[in-house]
Amino acid sequence: MSIPATQMRPGMIIKYNADLHMVFSVEHRTPGNLRAFIQAKLKNVRTGAMFTERFRSPDPIERVYVDEIKMEFLYNDGEDYYFMDESFEQTMLKRETLGDAVEFLTPNLSISVSFHDGKAVGIELPTHVEMTVMQTEPGIRSATASSVTKPATMETGLVVQVPPFINEGEKIRVDTAEGSYMSRA
Repeated sequence: MSIPATQMRPGMIIKYNADLHMVFSVEHRTPGNLRAFIQAKLKNVRTGAMFTERFRSPDPIERVYVDEIKMEFLYNDGEDYYFMDESFEQTMLKRETLGDAVEFLTPNLSISVSFHDGKAVGIELPTHVEMTVMQTEPGIRSATASSVTKPATMETGLVVQVPPFINEGEKIRVDTAEGSYMSRA
């Protein structure tokens, strides 16, 4: 099934150059006077080779549907990430398999784990996740929504640009496709 390049998300499995690739990260770029493009970091599922590829926004991307099992993220132990399915079976995935998706994994988050030929090849995150701000500069009480932002470190270590009125300890919604602030939770 083909999807436009703008619908690619980290963790998806796509077929590119007759090989399966996992999308590690997706960046939508609009350089000045030129046409927008999607820059994606891809990992070959078979060889493990990583590379960056550019796609035009309307380019058709062949998404590979693999066996997807709903699982819940439990915890991580260094480079190992543990998930549990509905039958309470636990699955361990390495950080290399998950890519940049680890920055969005919070305990008890429901995700889909993709299996191809019985081997876990990646995960699909929800469109947004709720995360707690662990560290940021103090908020400005009279600040209203504007184009000014400040960096905030989330509970997973992800750094997101947030409006000045966001304080430590607040829950916010983060877009998993771009890793950007959406709203307060």
